[in-house]
Amino acid sequence: MPVTWILGIETSCDETSAAVVGDGSIIASNVISSQIPVHRQYGGVVPEVASRQHLERITVVVEKALQDAGIGFGDLDGIAVTVGPGLIGALLVGVAAAKAYSYYLQKPLLPVHHLEAHLYSNFLAHQDLKPPFICLVVSGGHTSLILLKKHLEYEVLGATRDDAAGEAFDKIARVLGLPYPGGPALEELASKGDPEAINFPRAWLGEDSLEFSFSGLKTAVLNYLKGREKEGISPNLPDVAAGFQAAVVEVLVEKTIKAAKQTGISDLCLAGGVAANSTLRRLFQKRAGEEGFSFYYPEKILCTDNAAMVACAGYYHYLAGHFAPLNQEACANYPLS
Repeated sequence: MPVTWILGIETSCDETSAAVVGDGSIIASNVISSQIPVHRQYGGVVPEVASRQHLERITVVVEKALQDAGIGFGDLDGIAVTVGPGLIGALLVGVAAAKAYSYYLQKPLLPVHHLEAHLYSNFLAHQDLKPPFICLVVSGGHTSLILLKKHLEYEVLGATRDDAAGEAFDKIARVLGLPYPGGPALEELASKGDPEAINFPRAWLGEDSLEFSFSGLKTAVLNYLKGREKEGISPNLPDVAAGFQAAVVEVLVEKTIKAAKQTGISDLCLAGGVAANSTLRRLFQKRAGEEGFSFYYPEKILCTDNAAMVACAGYYHYLAGHFAPLNQEACANYPLS
């Protein structure tokens, strides 16, 4: 049978990405143009700058994706694009480009939710993975426990009440004087510290709660640093980073284990930018093994924002006939439903 080729486009934040994926599993290309060097001088993503960067790069990135895949526009069967959530100006660039390609090529436009795309990155990494499973999607903008009942059918079991885990990583990294992006820099600093030297609080939010909260932990770290400053004591920054990271990781893992026990689902997945954190992966692997659960996660290049995961999710929308009209809008706050 002929391969179904989907072009994926991702511009929800500060990566301009395009990919060509066949049958939801064959990554023929996955081009990612990062804006990190541009935003580093500001200490974080500037939405207006990100939008302009996407405008400059989108057509070049799409053409490179097709070139790397060795196929032409006429070989495509559908155009998948992240329609939300994300930075509205950034999303508009990707959605406008996808609609233009869809109209010109007369190919279906496939709308993809950003969290959905992250979840589907696991299908690219594990060909044998099948629903149902629970996925912890954890990134700079999201921390959500999602039950995939069957393809394209989701139930959000829990989410953050305030900061996302990745956002907390970035904020504490900034306080510690680390460069942007803060998450990887904090992980590197934490590798030199003792995670048990400072016992920062864990927010469990009740015995059966599957929700998350990291604002209190962030405040605890800030208060610890201010307290040391008042006492004229220089804090051990690697220990601070390690203690903070341990507090975040423990809650993420134990909440996911709790969700598995509550639902009776034994397959657990991890996705999103924070899924690249090695400490998180190791603890997940350990706890899943202890509880008799299977644990899956994508390679690091598929954890950060990329278009291959968008194309993968788009393939299943293609099979289901979920085609968007050409007046499809981008949505900064887009519920997963």
